[in-house]
Amino acid sequence: MKFKNLFLLFLFGLLYACAHTPATKKEEIEETKEIAEQEEINQKNLPNQELTAHILFDFLVGETALQRGNLDIALNRYLKLAKSTRDLRLAKRASEIALHAGDPTAAVQATSLWVELDPESIDARQTMAALMVNLGNLDAARPHLEKLLQTEKEKSGIANAFLQLNQIFARNPNKIATYQLLQQLAHPYKDLPEAHFAVSQAAWLANQRQEALDEMEEALKLRPDWEMAAIHKGRILQRTSSPETVHQFYLEYLSKYPNANEVRIAYARTLITDGRNDLADEQLQLLISKNPTDPEIMLAIGLLATEMGDFDMTEKSLNKSLELGYKDPDAVHFHMAQVYEELKHNDKAMESYQLVKSGSRYLPAQIRYADLWASKGNISDAREYLKNLPATSDQQAAHLILAEAQILRRSKSYQEIYEVLSNGLKKLPDYPELLYDRALIADKLGKFNVLEKDLRKLIQIKPDNAHAYNALGYSLAERRIQLPEALKLIKRAVELAPDDPFIMDSLGWIYYRMGNLSEGLNYLNLAFAARPDPEIAAHLGEVLWVQGAKENARDIWRSALEKEPDNEVLLETIERLTKNKRLINR
Repeated sequence: MKFKNLFLLFLFGLLYACAHTPATKKEEIEETKEIAEQEEINQKNLPNQELTAHILFDFLVGETALQRGNLDIALNRYLKLAKSTRDLRLAKRASEIALHAGDPTAAVQATSLWVELDPESIDARQTMAALMVNLGNLDAARPHLEKLLQTEKEKSGIANAFLQLNQIFARNPNKIATYQLLQQLAHPYKDLPEAHFAVSQAAWLANQRQEALDEMEEALKLRPDWEMAAIHKGRILQRTSSPETVHQFYLEYLSKYPNANEVRIAYARTLITDGRNDLADEQLQLLISKNPTDPEIMLAIGLLATEMGDFDMTEKSLNKSLELGYKDPDAVHFHMAQVYEELKHNDKAMESYQLVKSGSRYLPAQIRYADLWASKGNISDAREYLKNLPATSDQQAAHLILAEAQILRRSKSYQEIYEVLSNGLKKLPDYPELLYDRALIADKLGKFNVLEKDLRKLIQIKPDNAHAYNALGYSLAERRIQLPEALKLIKRAVELAPDDPFIMDSLGWIYYRMGNLSEGLNYLNLAFAARPDPEIAAHLGEVLWVQGAKENARDIWRSALEKEPDNEVLLETIERLTKNKRLINR
């Protein structure tokens, strides 16, 4: 399947997109080389090139630099050699190194030469198409993609290629251009349902809703029993038509294809979304009766039952999937544990978390187990349990440290939390979450120098971390120091996360601290409307109180107290301003 490697190139992000740090290990270059190589280089395309001293010198310098991880030097030499010798092997090598070095200009030069020297090379065209798409030059990508489609000898290969195309174009922001390109690529394949499917997906992403529906219907005309197309048509109808139209489509389809389990699951999910649990239950019962020994169907039923709030059916279906030998029992146990937690059946939840034995869910399951254990008063044992869990990466080690700190928060043992996080930062000095958490605890302990140091370091490491800017700005505002800088920091946080109500609250608070009550009230009202959180209520109430709207302030505080009667910030604000925690009218 010739499009397989092209998709892998996109998964690699071409190794330079988004300005990520490029890989530098020779082993990684060799690995990508192995992925890309599927055909022998045609010997007749190789130049009759004499091996001169200059060529040998450049080759040795380039290879030595590659061995030492000096990609810039290696790329310079290999690109020079490729241009001077016009040897397609060197052009290909230069292209691979350019991708790893994160140099799109050199990658285009090398790959263009590779395509020129070996125009029938699938690898070369795959690489060139991937480069052009990632650079946003879809017109330049088109001939290479057309060639790749034409070289597919089997109809199944072309079909699979079309199913991959929208994933390949996913990172391109120009959705209209992507849609137009898909139309052009699909034009010679009008009898192929997968081509219409791909165009429909592109049309939907380009907000061309009627075209998306028309193309998906065309795909279903060519392949009426194609469940994936039916499900996508149902999703389009959900956004464009009435619920009755959606239900009618699913029912008509299922009457023709009663064993279309995936479509029936999609229909049940639609019914749940529409609040029609009685009809959804009918569909689930049909699934059970038609597939009594299918563990995957039983799992799907369990998950849908959870969405319906029918936890008895969830438990029964998930246990049935385990009895039938579902391939990933850890996933089933993890979901069941979450359901038990939702039901406040913590002992059963702990048992289920302990049944998660491996995989990506293992560590989260054990962390939840420890947290539930701590909630029963066994804080020391829970902490010890976490310390004995194996960590196979820095990320896992950090998560265990953060989990231990979270357990200590129950008893408000701020000094112990500070020590746990500080010890963690000795091992992982630049880990963002550890820096952020320690800054928050330092604030509780009045260690403002540590708070500022950690947050400024975090901003340096992660300049797009809105919460770091917000926390630092809010801390300065609370202490009534460096208010212009605090305002600048919080405004930057708003730019990064404009819909975050807590950051909006901080903006209102800093304006209040700076004496701009009207501006502060505007932003606090926006924050409270988006999220009526007790701490936002405390701030909004304080500004109203200072402005003289004391009854309005009391109303807001009362509503917040009903939800969270022990909130420290709220209680402190009420007592400070009214001299009475109970908020008695006077």
